[in-house]
Amino acid sequence: MSDVKLAALTRTEFGKGAARRLRRADQIPAVLYGHGADPLHVALPGHETMLALKHSNALFEIELDGEVTLTIVKDVQREPVKNIIEHIDLLIVKKGEKVQVEVPVHVVGESYPGTIHVVETQALTLEAEATHLPQAVEVSIEGLRGGATVVAGDVTLPQGSTLVTDADTTVVAISVPHASADDLAADVAAASLAASQSAAAHAED
Repeated sequence: MSDVKLAALTRTEFGKGAARRLRRADQIPAVLYGHGADPLHVALPGHETMLALKHSNALFEIELDGEVTLTIVKDVQREPVKNIIEHIDLLIVKKGEKVQVEVPVHVVGESYPGTIHVVETQALTLEAEATHLPQAVEVSIEGLRGGATVVAGDVTLPQGSTLVTDADTTVVAISVPHASADDLAADVAAASLAASQSAAAHAED
């Protein structure tokens, strides 16, 4: 898991206008909450924060007024058209405590020749120590034949993690693609053409 250190500034202005001014200054509005503390409204450095968000389940060390607070990202609000980050919710965590997080599924290996795989569940919910959160879970499909499925309970979890998602949830399904009517018609036409050409060649002989 990646640790990210960000220097934050206390926010004293709120509302859409204030948020727009922050974004023009390459800052992102955010709030820190949890452990019964009053929410802390802060501004985070825009570029560094956007880079940090590329890491799944990163631990954010937020430095504010000389103190460092450990947090994880709970929600990111984005402008739907331009995908601009509008606001971030950060959950305050402590070393040793466990939290629930969504962990993306990464498929590894190749299924049996002639088959395809479909990822039915893009992420699993796991419980893990807040300061050792996994970035992904690997699901192997090596050699699996058509009709096989991998359920959540089959997945090898990162050390120290426990599964929260229902163990019977299908994660990956393996199938044999069926030819469409157009594909079958094309095969028949190709076979017919080949037969005609063969017959013509024999007639010339």
